[in-house]
Amino acid sequence: MCWQARASDTTWALADNVKVTFLGGLGDIGRNCATIEAQGSLLLLDCGQMFPDEFHPGVESILPDLSYIKERADRVVGCIATHGHEDHIGALGYLLRDVSFPVYGSRFTLGLAERKVKEFGVLHRTRLIAVADGEHHRIGPFDCEFIPVTHSVPGGVITAISTPQGKILHSCDFKLDLFPVDGRRTGLARIGAISSEAGIRLFLADSTNAEMPGSSRSESDIGGALDRLFAAQNGRRIITACFASHLHRVQQIVTAALACGRKVVTLGLSMKNNVALGRQLGLLKIPESSFMQIEECDTLDPGEVCVISTGSQAEPRSSLATAAAGGSRWIRIDENDTVVLSSNPIPGNEVRVSRMINDLLNLGARVIHPGEIDIHTSGHGRQNELATLHHAAAPEWFVPVHGELRHLRAHAALAKRLGMPESRVLLARDGDQIVMEDASLRLRPSVTTGDHLLVHGPFIAADGGVLNERAIIGEQGVVVASVAVDLEGLCLAADPLVVSRGWLDQPQADDLMTEIAEDLTEAISAKLAMGFVELAELRQVVRKTVGSLVNSRSGRRPAILPLVTALHE
Repeated sequence: MCWQARASDTTWALADNVKVTFLGGLGDIGRNCATIEAQGSLLLLDCGQMFPDEFHPGVESILPDLSYIKERADRVVGCIATHGHEDHIGALGYLLRDVSFPVYGSRFTLGLAERKVKEFGVLHRTRLIAVADGEHHRIGPFDCEFIPVTHSVPGGVITAISTPQGKILHSCDFKLDLFPVDGRRTGLARIGAISSEAGIRLFLADSTNAEMPGSSRSESDIGGALDRLFAAQNGRRIITACFASHLHRVQQIVTAALACGRKVVTLGLSMKNNVALGRQLGLLKIPESSFMQIEECDTLDPGEVCVISTGSQAEPRSSLATAAAGGSRWIRIDENDTVVLSSNPIPGNEVRVSRMINDLLNLGARVIHPGEIDIHTSGHGRQNELATLHHAAAPEWFVPVHGELRHLRAHAALAKRLGMPESRVLLARDGDQIVMEDASLRLRPSVTTGDHLLVHGPFIAADGGVLNERAIIGEQGVVVASVAVDLEGLCLAADPLVVSRGWLDQPQADDLMTEIAEDLTEAISAKLAMGFVELAELRQVVRKTVGSLVNSRSGRRPAILPLVTALHE
């Protein structure tokens, strides 16, 4: 393709500047959030969270830099929720505690968002405004057009946003599926028309699969594989697991189950709720006669049942992971079960999913996953699909979004191969801002921190070192040394007390802690004999003495916690 923008730079002469600030999602998969500012108003593009991994022990959720929005709370005119995945709507409840604004999205997206916001008790701080394909909505000074797009959740929208500096096109997470399960195709023709008529000044596009050549398989292809798989499981109960928001996959599982004369059962609260919402909105077609509750499951023979469950990623406490560990309240898995994992492990979840598969096999189940049979396809477009969308949009400027750094770089490189001038492709990161001006666009790095905000119960803050401390304690353990001193008499008030957790098993630790206490007595006594000392100096002596002995004797570096108290100060 030979790149050629369909609007002249002079189109945008003598207009107010527009700022696009990226608060999350550029550098990792999750917490997607950006703002568009013009004429004193601020429009949000998504407000998502990221789930913690093994590098975030004790963290419940990871949020974008919401402080940037809170500081401009009186300027927020709304939030466009592009689709219903947690990494795009999961932080709404946190933000609505402090900032009130309406949320725009498709009916299914808003159904999922409403549930999240209710959990935080802040539904009264927003209005949920449903948008239909092709509709325009005026949000503050921004005219927003909503264009259908295919993804692994129903109701996703590409958004064309009119600003004083021209149109911004935001792709949403997308793939170009020519045969979508619900028949709702991506509006490529409309994107091309917008590009031809008004021009697209800035294009923001999903980069998740920018490293992958070719095109993704159609979601409809999975239906045939599921049909054949189900037909081969005569007399066996089928337990399927997929993402609860992936109603297209759920529909194909239902269709395959009904073709074999099976009843359908949901397992897991999010699956139960999402299936109910999908049926209510007409997105799922399940005859009432073929739908039953999990409590009724044992009344039928195994060959008459299909369970659709959450837990394909083996998330802790998810329904399938709990059942694999033998702790499910509802189902007991045995040799009469076939478990079908209809999703690939998200990067970072591979070990956890593998462990769950082994647990299921140990219970006697037959396990089938995408590594054996093609029963999953990505919801994100590969290079050919990205190229097609670029061709339809023909933007003047391009910023890759939604992805790790390697994905963003791959997408930028693809845009250049398609003919975009290198100067028109801007590689931004979290915290960066794009300033759209009359003459050009420019990148302002680090206008805000772009920090990961960590949720620990009621506390939300950037990491100040606590994760490193948790990692050390988790890997090496902790040794606590308690010393009481008499500062008037310049002597120890009692023998030092040393205890440890997660460092060494008893009795190995007992002998070492006795030796540590003896060394501490000698070191502290020597320091006190020098005359008046500050408690801070004594803590340093304790830390150095304990740390040196612990490392030399055990070869490990646990966290050292020195506790020094004075009887007289």
